Amino acid sequence: MTTVAVIGCTHAGTFAATSILAEHPDWTVHVFERNGTLSFLSCGIALWVGDHVSDPKKMFYSSPEALAQAGATMHMRTDVTAVDLEAKTLTYRALESDGSDSSSEETLAFDKLVVTTGSRPVIPPIPGIDSPHVLLCKNWDHAIAIKEKAKTAKSAVVIGSGYIGAEIAEQFSLTGVTTTLVDGLDRPLANNFDKAITDQVAAAFEEHGVTLALGQKVVEFRDNPDNTVTVVTEKGEYTAEMAILAVGFLPNTDLLKGKVDMLPNGAIIVDDYMQASVPDVYAAGDSATVFYNPTGKHDYIPLATNAVRQGLLVGRNIETPTVKYMGTQATSAVQLYDLSLAASGLTKAGAERRGLTVRETELVDDYRPDFMLTTTPVTSILTWDPETRQVKGGQFCSKADISGAANVISMAIQAGFTVDQLANVDFLFQPNFDKPVYYVGAVAMKAAAE
Repeated sequence: MTTVAVIGCTHAGTFAATSILAEHPDWTVHVFERNGTLSFLSCGIALWVGDHVSDPKKMFYSSPEALAQAGATMHMRTDVTAVDLEAKTLTYRALESDGSDSSSEETLAFDKLVVTTGSRPVIPPIPGIDSPHVLLCKNWDHAIAIKEKAKTAKSAVVIGSGYIGAEIAEQFSLTGVTTTLVDGLDRPLANNFDKAITDQVAAAFEEHGVTLALGQKVVEFRDNPDNTVTVVTEKGEYTAEMAILAVGFLPNTDLLKGKVDMLPNGAIIVDDYMQASVPDVYAAGDSATVFYNPTGKHDYIPLATNAVRQGLLVGRNIETPTVKYMGTQATSAVQLYDLSLAASGLTKAGAERRGLTVRETELVDDYRPDFMLTTTPVTSILTWDPETRQVKGGQFCSKADISGAANVISMAIQAGFTVDQLANVDFLFQPNFDKPVYYVGAVAMKAAAE
């Protein structure tokens, strides 16, 4: 009988374990997880803070009991301390309720190993960062701490203006918390959208009283006698009752360091079938690389959508390579105040960071006909290769729900469409929803004419 060890159980681990058991119900699957819960949708933290969640228990889509019922042997609140890939064994020990290691250590022999250890928040070596007023924003325990603190706090500093930081800052500002948003880059969401869109985001933050402290890095956290913390940057000081650290994530793969091929940041490099460089070792989710279709290269893009699809593929391919990974466009979206933002693929800034040359076409147009009682503009940005004319990315921003447009761009990139082909796709027209020329088609037509 085949024994599989799955280390880590958030999204990739949950779907990997489920898919392995579905494909091989006679296999023995051991699942190891440091926390007491699994499958937590951390993207709901900001929504919970803003009282937009009906029941926080619904932020979990599975449970240890559900996986056990599916046939897994669950080891919750358990720390895997070492892995020997040659001997195919791992050692583990149970964690005490306070998170410390218990004394007893055990060994498990396995035939196949699935590394779904996820990612950990980036914690820069900044003086004072261990302050009790500085909170992280990643897992369920972090969510509880933020929610509890937010019940009484009247002020907050959020460090990092990516999706997580931007959403937390937005919800704080809507619930009466005086909020400062700090980032080393000079635009909010600078890694997700280009300037024509981030200018609208910045304006929305300022309209809602958020102080934008951009283009400045944090150099110190200083606790104060009045139970506040001062965030010191290169350009100023910002004092609040709490600070939220949301500056990114790194693969949590120290267990496998030096044992499998990795990117410089520690992401385990996997092939088209989720296998690492060592036979019978698989990885998925935030611990692994993705194949980024806009560049045709391995990349590190920690998103739940990537983790789910990769986790499912582990089950399909763990015995025999069967279903090839299709790659990702890193398609994503966010709602900030009344702005809907969605994107897929490369931005111009993202292309430049990767040393690529792209062209960018921008179009601002109402999303539906002027004869409707109401309409509103959509900012559409299409990124494309000037030589092959292939679509490389798209970004959208509007007060209308434009989230589906990012999915259209994702499929165009996946299929290798040129801007000329995208301009001729058959899109629907109905006045409630769009114009005779759908705005995705319209921006593609503009690009095709360039």
